[in-house]
Amino acid sequence: MRRRVAGNLLWMLADRGLQVVIGIVIVGMLARALGAEGFGHFQYAQSLVFIAASVPLICAAEVLVPRLVALPTPEASHKLIAHAFAIRLSAGLGGYALMCAYLALTQQPADTWVPAAILGTAVVLREPFGIVIAWMQARTHNRPNVVFNLVGLTAKAGLVTALFISGTQRLPAYAAAFAIEPLIAAVLLSWYYLSRAPRAVPARDASLRRELIRDGALFWLSFMLMVAARRVDQLILKPAVPLAELGAYAATMQVLDNFTTIATILAAGVAPIYVFAQESAAAARRNVLRVTGWMAAVGLCGAILIALCSKWIVHFLYGQAFGETVVLLQLAALASALLFADVGLGLLPIYLRKPRWVAAKWALVLATTVVVDAIAVPRLGTRGAVLGYAVGNAVAVVFGITLVLLSSRKTAAATASA
Repeated sequence: MRRRVAGNLLWMLADRGLQVVIGIVIVGMLARALGAEGFGHFQYAQSLVFIAASVPLICAAEVLVPRLVALPTPEASHKLIAHAFAIRLSAGLGGYALMCAYLALTQQPADTWVPAAILGTAVVLREPFGIVIAWMQARTHNRPNVVFNLVGLTAKAGLVTALFISGTQRLPAYAAAFAIEPLIAAVLLSWYYLSRAPRAVPARDASLRRELIRDGALFWLSFMLMVAARRVDQLILKPAVPLAELGAYAATMQVLDNFTTIATILAAGVAPIYVFAQESAAAARRNVLRVTGWMAAVGLCGAILIALCSKWIVHFLYGQAFGETVVLLQLAALASALLFADVGLGLLPIYLRKPRWVAAKWALVLATTVVVDAIAVPRLGTRGAVLGYAVGNAVAVVFGITLVLLSSRKTAAATASA
């Protein structure tokens, strides 16, 4: 069983690592083809889609996977998956409609709303059909999903490369190339599941639907707050700075998003054994602090390396048109190290099954980022957004440390009373 779990984890890590590497290459071609202003439009559209895509996460894997593991028959699993799919699809359509409403209300130019409308198809494809991924995780058999992701990623990379070589600078063309990936994944996931699922159509169960929505609501809120906290800076920046500066900032965040993905990969690798397998909260808390210290050290070393090599990184990936990105990357890289510590500290509320703590943290980070950006961006431009990024990360770390201290006191009090 351990070999099976370890093999499944390796497939998941390989999948994510491959997506990061190929994603960096794709973004580099996109930035060079579109220039700073076009890249700013494209990244702003992606930010809107990213926020809208959090809406269909109402039935998260954290809710579905334990239920699927516990269900005794394929028919029961099929019924659960069908209801979760219907909920996610409805939420996805709602998320897409909300995104379109925002585009209309803010009167975005065609260079923004056309790619957003195309990219937004992922909102109704990725998470609803991603229900099958939760089913695979429950069976500790994630290899097919890795293969499907590779097929979709290869298609996207091939189309972007072809457009780049041909000299195309049209935003909708690149948006369509990006949209092909979730479409391919949805088709392949549907084929894989339906070829193995029971043929009977499950009867509607209103109580099950209400139960899934209720149990998933807090995780859903946490995801939405997290996504908003990570993308609200670009929404605030767009009306306040020239598009070229927005493009430079978006390029900075692209580099750091790929870098900080390492934190999630590291946490996924060590948490099952060093944290989640611990029988006592005290032992789990000690290991969380050890993991956090180790991850913070890795993040700091990587951040320093990025800051020192920022000029080479920017010129290699984006070209000479993104000179402003060099300075922004140097400033923001050091702040990104805080995310490694935050991911490590975030393992404790997961172990203690305290989703309210997670939601409270991201609500605080979102509020902090909005306040700092609202004050700093009009005065400092993109550097003000970097300040908001740094302060938001610092608040997340302080919140995590506070939770560790509070849980330690509760454990000590419980031990003393016993």
